[in-house]
Amino acid sequence: MSNKALQQDRLRQRFALYDTNGDGRIGRADLENEARRIVEAFGESVDAPRAQALLTAYPQLFDFLSKQVGAEGELTQDQFLEAAEKEVISAGPEGFGRVLRPSIRAMVDLADTDGDGQVSPAEFEKWLKAISADINADTAFQAVDADGNGQLSVDELVLAVGRYHSGELDAPLLGI
Repeated sequence: MSNKALQQDRLRQRFALYDTNGDGRIGRADLENEARRIVEAFGESVDAPRAQALLTAYPQLFDFLSKQVGAEGELTQDQFLEAAEKEVISAGPEGFGRVLRPSIRAMVDLADTDGDGQVSPAEFEKWLKAISADINADTAFQAVDADGNGQLSVDELVLAVGRYHSGELDAPLLGI
């Protein structure tokens, strides 16, 4: 599979993950539902500040992407792919950071049970379970831990998600 085809395949998988009601379109409510499901999987109250950050970041991601293609209310898969390609994939690491950092930061804060600002292997395993991932947490952690310090920073996670979606990293990070 070419790198471009792999990128498109991973974006389609991301779209399917966000399409929480399975209607072939994603709306703000789909991303709100996905964020709520993740918060509940972590066992966090939706009223907790850590939960509120994720419950805010996911819908903002939808707002940003829909604005890029002039969509009103919902995105088709083609619109999602167009916006993600333009704003995330083609923009490289800067695009990933600009678009995805808020949601990744919120996930780190949710997973970071010891409050050190990073994600430990145990916290990462809980993260993967919360996103419904059937992923070997140890293998994925080693692939993402770029500096080898046994902790994952927001920067490492943004880089890893970007590298995964650009086809440069094979560690599955989608949770599907």
